[in-house]
Amino acid sequence: MSVIDLVPLALLGGLLGLDVVSFPQAMISRPLVAATLSGALIGEATAGLMLGAALELIALETLPFGASRYPEWGSASVVGGAIFASQTNHPAGAMSLAVVSALATTWVGGWTMVKLRRLNAYWAARKRDALEAGARGAVISLQLMGMTADLVRGALLTAIAYALLAPLAAWCIARWTPDAQVSRAIVVAAAASVAGGAAWKLFHATAGARWFFVSGLAVGLFFLFLR
Repeated sequence: MSVIDLVPLALLGGLLGLDVVSFPQAMISRPLVAATLSGALIGEATAGLMLGAALELIALETLPFGASRYPEWGSASVVGGAIFASQTNHPAGAMSLAVVSALATTWVGGWTMVKLRRLNAYWAARKRDALEAGARGAVISLQLMGMTADLVRGALLTAIAYALLAPLAAWCIARWTPDAQVSRAIVVAAAASVAGGAAWKLFHATAGARWFFVSGLAVGLFFLFLR
């Protein structure tokens, strides 16, 4: 793995990490999109889409409200999608380890976002007098500094996580013993259970909503088995 290999993924992770909170908040940092884009960079967009779908189910549990700490899915999905897409023919354990790698990166990413908020607060405190005076330049400089720092944060997180986790995942895959179908079934079942719990929390108190959910699930499973 060379620095040149890491640069495109790092830039993508920085841009998608920026989208989570700072700019433009266009939902391109959602796992389904982010993992697909990283897979496309590797040359396996379909593999990235598959991994992104699994991560998207897990990410439904995340409700990014206010200043609370929550997982950072943009950069993490780039890492997971790239790891899964880089494994030719998707051997046993590839999806499981890609998901675990993405989840580990989300946890670290959430921690880095907290640190960035504290840094933003420090910068704002230094410009308090100018802000209270309504200085336009102070506001613009703080916005640019915050977004630039967030871009760098996401890029460094992606590069470091992929450089560390991709070789580790490859090492584990070479020694993986469970069957490929069983491994993927466990990932899908775990992701679906998390998504089901997240959905239940949102609609269980709404009259009739649970029946729409069950009906939609039944129709989806019906068409799945038709294939």
